[in-house]
Amino acid sequence: MSAEIFHQPIATLAAQLEAKAISAVELTQAVVARTKAVEPRVRAFNSFDEADALTQAAAADARRAAGAARGPLDGIPVGLKDVIAVAGQPLTASSKMLANFVSPYDSTVTTKLRQAGAVMWGRLNCDEFAMGSSTENSAFHPTGNPWDVTRVPGGSSGGSAAALAAGEAIATLGSDTGGSIRQPAALCGVVGMKPTYGLVSRYGLIAYASSLDQIGPFARTVEDAAIVLGAIAGHDERDSTSFKTEIPNYRAELGARRGPWKLGIPKEYFGEGLDPEIAAAVERSIAFYKSQGCEIKEVSLPHTQYCLDTYYIIATAEASSNLARYDGIRYGHRSKNAKDIVDLYFQSRAEGFGAEVKRRIILGTYVLSSGYYDAFYLRAQKVRTLIRRDFLNAFKEVDALITPTSPIPAFKIGEKSDPLAMYLCDIYTIGVNLAGLPAISVPCGFMPSNLPIGLQLIGQPFQEANLLAIAHSYECAHEWSVKHPNL
Repeated sequence: MSAEIFHQPIATLAAQLEAKAISAVELTQAVVARTKAVEPRVRAFNSFDEADALTQAAAADARRAAGAARGPLDGIPVGLKDVIAVAGQPLTASSKMLANFVSPYDSTVTTKLRQAGAVMWGRLNCDEFAMGSSTENSAFHPTGNPWDVTRVPGGSSGGSAAALAAGEAIATLGSDTGGSIRQPAALCGVVGMKPTYGLVSRYGLIAYASSLDQIGPFARTVEDAAIVLGAIAGHDERDSTSFKTEIPNYRAELGARRGPWKLGIPKEYFGEGLDPEIAAAVERSIAFYKSQGCEIKEVSLPHTQYCLDTYYIIATAEASSNLARYDGIRYGHRSKNAKDIVDLYFQSRAEGFGAEVKRRIILGTYVLSSGYYDAFYLRAQKVRTLIRRDFLNAFKEVDALITPTSPIPAFKIGEKSDPLAMYLCDIYTIGVNLAGLPAISVPCGFMPSNLPIGLQLIGQPFQEANLLAIAHSYECAHEWSVKHPNL
């Protein structure tokens, strides 16, 4: 059994499990041991239950011994961001508001992972209520980037990206509202995918911005991402925004779709604010696709300049509405200092929410208020339509778009105190959420400081199979996915 079994991809481990070269219990024990060894420095988890994980692993071994293995995820430890419900486990959203809350039910993606035999492994840290780009907004503790623990792992799904990069899980799930899977994947040197809005059920996901949120996988390789996506995708009647569409065998399609493809380069994504080293790495990736016979074409997304403003109006408005339920009455934090019922609302929310969440609730309440709704929220929705139209027009000419994932590499914890500077970290990712498109970040190089760089590929709606194949073709010709941080 490899000493670094915790760094191996799902595809390799599934083959070893099938051949009985390892057991699910041995694999889970290795992941648990690795977590205990590095977690004091990485701090990717809010909590984990070793005994429960080993019980699940033993059940996986029993199924395999009986000839009833459930596929490539059976016996694989998968970590979940602490906004995704798992029955009987804490569901905190990294907030004091839900610090003592235990989920009474499974989310749909949890149910699907259980059906695939995955071992539910731990609750992963994030920015509070998934609001942030660095995982510094967690009410419990910041998470360190495994490549340099003094730096951020990105956010809001920073715990999910860091745990995977550090070998504390074999795959993880996160949620992506404006780049919260892709940006931390880029900063931690792993693969992160945001599916088309509606492809993966949001039932059991704590809502931040309901028209933007989407659950997706973090994985070591594109093939692993295809395996996990295949397990969690599909229509769900419990989610009114879930879309009915055929789910292909994403893993099988990786080899079946070989290109060459027409790839677009949005000129608006290569301007001011992009780190020169990142720009150079992305340019080298573009040159690779060109060398493989792909047609490279410059395209324009003219409303890109309005993405940031539009996103922070729509997202905060929906957050204001969604977070109104946390009032100290039904569940969650209840203030002990309240004088009356009205004061209970004020005190519970003041004590339970952190500064960034309060900032977004206030902004969202403002743009929804009487006299300002038309000027801000309604106008933002109209601009959102124009942003989506830009993408769809570009896709009349190309199969996918190539961009950087993040304009900068991982920065020092505590370095960015200005909220606007933090918001700009999502400049290349938020348009995808506004347009409801699929996108994936894959490692494409390193800074001179040994910090990872991510390449973003943006696909057409519900064309995940094509997008994964395009990403896979790049990954197969490079060795970024086999590099791991030295912890």
